[in-house]
Amino acid sequence: MRSAVQDVLSPPIRRSLVKFGGDLSIARRKRRLTLAMMAERSGVSLSTYKRMEQGDPSVALGAFAQALFVLGFGAVLAEVIDQRKDEQGLLLDLDHLPKRVNARRPPPA
Repeated sequence: MRSAVQDVLSPPIRRSLVKFGGDLSIARRKRRLTLAMMAERSGVSLSTYKRMEQGDPSVALGAFAQALFVLGFGAVLAEVIDQRKDEQGLLLDLDHLPKRVNARRPPPA
């Protein structure tokens, strides 16, 4: 059964997921791990792990995160949208800075 998620994804996102799955496969094979070994260590079924390597968007993000951890890329997801590296967000913050800052008057005693 085909997931509705696949119907709404843009082509660039589909390509990115397929590439991610392919990269996951390459990293696994470089470490000489079988599909069954990765599935077991990631805590998913063999069929789910195979779908991960195909870039299936219906697989939970947590499953991908666990597979990355198993392969030694545990901190990768924490860096994906790190606010300190979000150039667009930092520029938007600058746009909202006040033009002037008025000193506050001390409260009456």
